[in-house]
Amino acid sequence: MPNSKMELLGQAILPGKGFLLNLDIAKLHTGTKIEVPIIVQRGKKPGPVLLITGGIHGNEINGVEIIRQLISKKYNRPDCGTVICIPVVNIFGFLNQTRQFPDGRDLNRVFPGSPRGSLASRFAYHIMKEIAPMVDYCIDYHTGAESRFNAPQTRVNKDDIESKELAKVFGAPFVVLANTREKSFREALANMGKKVLLFEGGKSLDINDRVTQSGISGALRVMDHLGMRSFAEELKSMEGRSLQPVTIESSQWVRAKYSGMFHPFIALGSHVKKGDLLGSVSDPFGNFERIIKAAANGHVICINQSPIVNQGDAIFHISQE
Repeated sequence: MPNSKMELLGQAILPGKGFLLNLDIAKLHTGTKIEVPIIVQRGKKPGPVLLITGGIHGNEINGVEIIRQLISKKYNRPDCGTVICIPVVNIFGFLNQTRQFPDGRDLNRVFPGSPRGSLASRFAYHIMKEIAPMVDYCIDYHTGAESRFNAPQTRVNKDDIESKELAKVFGAPFVVLANTREKSFREALANMGKKVLLFEGGKSLDINDRVTQSGISGALRVMDHLGMRSFAEELKSMEGRSLQPVTIESSQWVRAKYSGMFHPFIALGSHVKKGDLLGSVSDPFGNFERIIKAAANGHVICINQSPIVNQGDAIFHISQE
């Protein structure tokens, strides 16, 4: 969208300027304000508006780290267009290192929200009303839950041609064609016609350098592709240069058939063939060890890193070819 005139949260955003704003829409029962810092950088020339978000789930720290580095290294300062960074959307979940919003709800399951709904729903409503309308593109950073470590991947709707092309530009090892979850932030933005890349990498309450690097370089490639700023030199010096991503149209979880101590044998991101050994589950007393084999060919896009699993736990996420 042309950015000749822009106003965000009552603040005029002038060309070539940066602003630190706070989204303040509610208080807790203690009177503590829920203030979410928003870092806005506008280029001197017109161009698209890119929203970069992390921490919608408060315990997904790696996304916060990616955006922190984008800001600290001044990569969020475009020559053309505007970059809006919200490193920690769920600020109280982040403080408490929990996934949920303070009212116990999953913020990513209440969009587009309601001005008269729950605390999380009201917060979602204000994001959609005050920020989302001016956005053209969004990169939303997430991680796997609990002990499930995701290979770096972008998720897009299979029918969204432009978003699929942007996912390839992003350059994560995998592009997962996945329908939007009902009432998620991605669905709400998509329903407004916005282009959204959802990045998954790593696990909750963890920071991984490889995941961080993938998330940073992907954002730079997207900004470069959109004509917001050239990052040719920066990308040339970064490790993990852009590869042709593997596109995944369907996948399935391998679940533990026994409870016990879990030993994965394969590396995350590797390609396996039917019959390959994936890992084993054994009891702690040396009485048994059950081998887990691949049921079909595919790439391993998530591994459960818990040393102990229960029967039925998801332990490997593998694409279906």
